[in-house]
Amino acid sequence: MRPRLLLPAAALLVLAVTGCTADDSASGNSGAPGGARGPGPANGANALGAVDGLTVKGRAPKTGYEREQFGAAWLDTDSNGCGTRDDILNRDLAGAAFKDGACKVASGVLEKDPYTGGRIEYERGKPGGGVDIDHVVALSDAWQKGAGSWDKGKRIAFANDPLNLLAVEAAANRKKGDGDAATWLPPDRSYRCTYVAAQVAVKQKYRLWVTAGERDAMKRVLSDCPEQRLPTGGNPTAPPARLVR
Repeated sequence: MRPRLLLPAAALLVLAVTGCTADDSASGNSGAPGGARGPGPANGANALGAVDGLTVKGRAPKTGYEREQFGAAWLDTDSNGCGTRDDILNRDLAGAAFKDGACKVASGVLEKDPYTGGRIEYERGKPGGGVDIDHVVALSDAWQKGAGSWDKGKRIAFANDPLNLLAVEAAANRKKGDGDAATWLPPDRSYRCTYVAAQVAVKQKYRLWVTAGERDAMKRVLSDCPEQRLPTGGNPTAPPARLVR
């Protein structure tokens, strides 16, 4: 069976790596922002109200940004013996099956892609794959809104935080690029409130700022769902899946 995550130890690791206080973590725990098998409806602070608590500034230059600034993809930051990509695949895919009995997710089904609403059958190594693990707040966007001044440890924690990660259709993810709420929203309109609430939660947790246009776009989306809550908490992994022989 797959090693189970020890939550207290993982929580201590995240605090140590990010340099956040207990109050920082409470503002947006390490739960998933959505997905087929992620934690259920959020029960945190009101998302629309939380937008007003975000700092509004202009976008900083992208100078110096490289994916490697956020660590190698994908690390085992929660010390459960598995890389973050497989943790999220195991969390979000239905019927996930392991290739090696421990970590590598060989196959599964994304029953409803958060971004398009479509159904995707995932098979590891298959050309095109069909499924990406998206950073809901893109790494490049974070770099230009505060992360450029962080230490390497905090950037690694951000890049591997389940709160900011979601299994999605690869094509939709690549169309999104490093867009924020002002420049890209999921084609599936029914997911937009959940998506924007997740971005607010991540930016609140890590004290990233937003541009004026981004803030206005967040409010525009969330005004259609004024009761939407921020995502909080949740185990980043699903129960152990079956082994592929």
